[in-house]
Amino acid sequence: MPQIEYIAPPSVDDAVRALLSAPAARPLAGGTDLIVQMRSGRVSPGVVVDLKRIPGAIGVRRLDDGAFAIGAATPGAMLGEHAALRREWPGVVEAANLIGSTQIQGRASIGGNLCNASPAADSVPALIAARATCIIVGPDGRRETPVEAIQAGPGSTTLKAGEFILELRLPPRPARASDAYLRLIPRTEMDIAVVGAGVSLALGPDGRVAEAHVGLGAVAPRTLLVTAAGEALVGSRLDEPALEALSAAARAAANPISDKRGTALYRTKIAGVLARRAALIAYTRAGARA
Repeated sequence: MPQIEYIAPPSVDDAVRALLSAPAARPLAGGTDLIVQMRSGRVSPGVVVDLKRIPGAIGVRRLDDGAFAIGAATPGAMLGEHAALRREWPGVVEAANLIGSTQIQGRASIGGNLCNASPAADSVPALIAARATCIIVGPDGRRETPVEAIQAGPGSTTLKAGEFILELRLPPRPARASDAYLRLIPRTEMDIAVVGAGVSLALGPDGRVAEAHVGLGAVAPRTLLVTAAGEALVGSRLDEPALEALSAAARAAANPISDKRGTALYRTKIAGVLARRAALIAYTRAGARA
């Protein structure tokens, strides 16, 4: 049986050194993906670096400008218990709370869900639609990048050697703004998304959409920010032409595979349907936040 060294560093600098100590070193946030992959033999890290002892890696805090900072090792259950986060970013919270079972949500982290780099990850379309960013630390210091720039393809990220995500940030929320996340799965719960759609939007004083963003999952090698889909809603009150333009943009952006959960044609159609439904939910929620 291969020997695995477990390190739980108390600081960012110690974690970076540990990740650089072995070519196959892997960070551990929640562990619900990594441990399964290790047991199956899919990955064999010589060093496992547990990030949970690093200050700021777990927890939700409000920044001075009204933004939220979420530690990358924060489990989904903790997000669901945060009243202000649920109120301002319900779509992000509902997406995170769809990851696995209740027991899994007590461990599965939002940063781990992103860095596992599954195209079907539930939290990622909602984070992308929210225009969330990642605070990345590593041997070259600290940098900030949009969530959609993290995934490179199935199972791979753009993070460099020794880098890891310390926290994710959600921008300040205006009053008449909200979001929503929807997914389609073959079963009623605990399954992988056939398609996932996140929509975040803000309304102007006249009730028209002033800003909108759309994220799609499970329809391409990585989760997508569909700029044209968000732009289709701007200036509208979600009338039928705007919703159809949104759906068409979502379908056009989709480039899915066919597998046992659905054909490429089916996934493409559903991408338009879910984006439309999520937009309507987000619009209703935004109107209620006057």
